[in-house]
Amino acid sequence: MPFFRRGLGAALAAVTLLAAVPAGAIATSGHALTAKTLASLDRLSAPVVSPDGRWVVYDIRSTDFDANSARHAAWLLDVTTPGATPRRLEALGDDASNVLWSADSRSLYFLSGRSTLSQVWRAEVAGGAATQLTRLPLDVGTFRLSRDGPRLVVSMAVFPDAEDPAATRARRDARAARKSTGALYDHLFIRHWNAWADGARNHLFALTRGADGLFAGAPTPLMAGFDGDTPSRPFGDEDDYAITPDGAQVVFSSVRDGRTEAWRPNTELWIEPMDGSAPPKDLTQDNPGADTDPMISPDGTRVAWEATRRPGYESDRAAVWIMDLKTGVRREADPGVDLSADFLAWAPDGRSLLMTAADTQQNRLFAIDVATGKVRPLTADGYVSDFSAAASTLVYARSTLESPDQLWVSLGGGPARQITHVGAEQLADVTMSDAEPFAFAGWNGETVHGYVIRPADYAPGKTYPAVLILHGGPEASLSNFWSYRWNPQVWAGWGFAVVTIDYHGSSGYGQAFMDAIDGHWGDRPLEDIQKGWAAALNRFAFIDGSRACAAGASFGGYLVYWMESQWSAPWKCLMAHDGVFDTRALGSSTDELWFTEWDLGGTPWDNPEAYETFNPARFTAAWKTPTLVVHSARDFRIPVQQGVGAFTTLQRRGVPSQFLTFTDENHWVLRPQNSVQWHDTVEAWLKRWTAATPANGPG
Repeated sequence: MPFFRRGLGAALAAVTLLAAVPAGAIATSGHALTAKTLASLDRLSAPVVSPDGRWVVYDIRSTDFDANSARHAAWLLDVTTPGATPRRLEALGDDASNVLWSADSRSLYFLSGRSTLSQVWRAEVAGGAATQLTRLPLDVGTFRLSRDGPRLVVSMAVFPDAEDPAATRARRDARAARKSTGALYDHLFIRHWNAWADGARNHLFALTRGADGLFAGAPTPLMAGFDGDTPSRPFGDEDDYAITPDGAQVVFSSVRDGRTEAWRPNTELWIEPMDGSAPPKDLTQDNPGADTDPMISPDGTRVAWEATRRPGYESDRAAVWIMDLKTGVRREADPGVDLSADFLAWAPDGRSLLMTAADTQQNRLFAIDVATGKVRPLTADGYVSDFSAAASTLVYARSTLESPDQLWVSLGGGPARQITHVGAEQLADVTMSDAEPFAFAGWNGETVHGYVIRPADYAPGKTYPAVLILHGGPEASLSNFWSYRWNPQVWAGWGFAVVTIDYHGSSGYGQAFMDAIDGHWGDRPLEDIQKGWAAALNRFAFIDGSRACAAGASFGGYLVYWMESQWSAPWKCLMAHDGVFDTRALGSSTDELWFTEWDLGGTPWDNPEAYETFNPARFTAAWKTPTLVVHSARDFRIPVQQGVGAFTTLQRRGVPSQFLTFTDENHWVLRPQNSVQWHDTVEAWLKRWTAATPANGPG
């Protein structure tokens, strides 16, 4: 992830529902969205507003499909001038990441690997060549600047017993030179997400700017002795640490002892002098849950962060807390609000906080009044994936089921307007299918939500084959957002009516709704899916229930394998991507053990019944539905043996089946040409068993 969320800047007390004006799709006529267009589409991310509120810099990822690669470019836009033309910042090159503004809004700091190793660079907005500011012996993973710029904190992957980056470099070089390739471990993680552990940890280091403007001195270690990472792996970023406005201290989140991290990651907040003159102090040792994403108030007196309370529960509600750094007094900023914070930042006046959170099929931007705890939405429909603010300017990235991320701006708390149309030319002749929400009474009589996306060639009075898409997680949602992997518009382009259901366990409906799946992987979600499928057939007459398939990924793949024996009657075919086939085996082979140990109520040896009650592998004697199994070799969350086991069972039972694997992909299929192959294989499988007429050509 080259860019993610950024620090914020402005109090927005006067802002009302900013996205109340509809965005709509980029295009309204033409052909359906194809897999190749989706894989080739330019992608916008990482908006960062300049301190004076005039500019926003953002990233555009462009794909070279033939080369099967992507490149990044930074773009600059004057948000105060309607209709302003964005400008590419050539000095930042095609690999810039972690872009930050200087305090005077004249310069940009960024990471680039143009000097072989990833280092910190600076470029002037007015133009000219970029200047390399660090020459460290290791790649810089992330960085932050103090407010006035003389101090820099960087993260590098070092061996905890070789904290000096040069010592880590020497050890890496020695390993590369030896002939043997064995790796010996004495604690978990031995592998994580898609990479084997090599003993290195992401640690923070401080540097001071010299008279020449460079950060050339020896880096000061800030996490010596920590068997933990900052930023966290695999998806942490610079929001895992923050510098106080005076540049004197750093607050960071990290596990101290990594030996239990694989099953109970008790992430704490730590505060450390910038000069490393004292050991880090634990600010949250009384909380057994995870404390993450520290954000320092503009006056430097308080830190806000996200905290879960239940140890080992990765999807517990993330409440927002505030601590006075001088007195240590803390309180919850949003008590009584049944929302789980996603991204968080202070407004510059210190009177409010901004956060994003899932909320009933949307992902909204909210403001929290620090004095009263009152939480109010700032956006309406759509999925806010990122945001940045400074002075009186707020910019956020928002997508929907009909449109990829685009930037919106609100000036002075006024109505928001769309300011980018990235990908408009690529989508100029693409028709987006209508998505209609629906709701029904699911398990326990509680309201469950879903969407139906009409086929691209929809005409009143006709009926169409259908596909039910089941999301992963399970604590996730198939909400109103644009996806580059499982995008319903592509499936609708194949001629299918697409049905999604946010079964119990999904996010955005309150913590109790999410908690309902604990210990109930197989019964409560299945009841929701059965009732939701019936509701969709009853409400949408164009769905041909006699020509339907079901498909899911991760936990959605688990549901596919579970439905194979428990509810296969409606389905002409099934498709499972990186799904859980054997829950008992998963409990001793997944990288992050806290998922299974929380959801299934303990370890496989302490509570074996929980692992077997809803285990698809127990009920394979009933398998008979044609099934496509997709599972990538570098998936360590749900190891490839799960997919191999399912396919072997299908083959041994004589059930029509196929197995697609990618040796270079993880839990997700990301490479452009792999993505197209994935889509083409899925499309052919669905059409083989539903006899659908292709709505558009291959790819």
